Amino acid sequence: MYDFITIGSATQDVFIQSDVASIVAVSQISKKSEFMSFPYGAKTEIADFSKNLGGGAVNTATNFANLGCKTSTIIKLGNDELNSIIKLKLAKSGIDIMNIIDSDKHLTGFSIVLVSFQGDRTVLAHRGANAHVSEKEVNFEAIKNSRWVYVSPLSGNSNKILDKIAKFCEENKINLAINAGTTALKKGAKYFSKILTTAQIVVMNKEEASLVTNIQVRPDTKEEKYSKEAIHPDVVDMLKSLKNGTDALVVITDGKNGVYCYDGKKVYICPIYPAVVTSTLGAGDAFASTFCATIDKYNWDIEKALKYASVNSASVCTYFGAQEGFLTFDEIENKLKETPDFKVKTICV
Repeated sequence: MYDFITIGSATQDVFIQSDVASIVAVSQISKKSEFMSFPYGAKTEIADFSKNLGGGAVNTATNFANLGCKTSTIIKLGNDELNSIIKLKLAKSGIDIMNIIDSDKHLTGFSIVLVSFQGDRTVLAHRGANAHVSEKEVNFEAIKNSRWVYVSPLSGNSNKILDKIAKFCEENKINLAINAGTTALKKGAKYFSKILTTAQIVVMNKEEASLVTNIQVRPDTKEEKYSKEAIHPDVVDMLKSLKNGTDALVVITDGKNGVYCYDGKKVYICPIYPAVVTSTLGAGDAFASTFCATIDKYNWDIEKALKYASVNSASVCTYFGAQEGFLTFDEIENKLKETPDFKVKTICV
């Protein structure tokens, strides 16, 4: 019996840091966007370079295993040199690799991660085999043998298995957590409804929540200073919209502003845990998987789960790799003992 089985992507991530990249902010009355830019047509020097294994399913499986959970993963790899490298790395991390799918038609996923001087990143991704997971390739008996299924972002045709997994988990009384991907969310709430009504935990970032709810977060104006409020009213509307018709805990991450969790009665507001940021890649995976593992281990203690997840996510941000910096439960608890003022606030909405 597994504690968690993850489903999603596996990639090789190549990290490129260039301190000459500009961060360009564009504001409209209804939204604000930021872009990473480089001089067009120029040869740009890079400050640092490294490569690591990544992908949502790999990152979260590695974190679950590090937290002491019995873990397996369902990913699809190409018939290339990365196949054996990823399998060996996962096996060394204590993850059951028997449910990995091999492809003769597609390459293993690959991405180039552009890291800014602020630590934030833009990812250029080739999905490869990740976009071609079919229902017949998924080992549903393995899923049946797990207490939790964690679905990380799926891409391309792989999104077609979402409803099947949700239905299977519902029929077999398996806990389901999902960190939804942009491909699925762009199709809107109706397409995503089966997952929302079936899952026990739904995690997405603010931009993704905006996609599925069609709610835009308004910037400050002369008349309205939303940034002074504990939580933006538009984010509250997002949480309520996502929570409508589901028993799931709804979690929205909001970058430097922290994270919000809604249980249908209260919104829990957790700030980011202080850290010197090297790269934010993998921070979301670390947060979501730690949140789920803590919820499972500590009897659905939301405040504890938010704090533990924030600490582990912050630790990952201090490294380049998406799987570097993972902490154990004991290490997380020791960090929190060192920072007793790190608190979660709650408001009734």
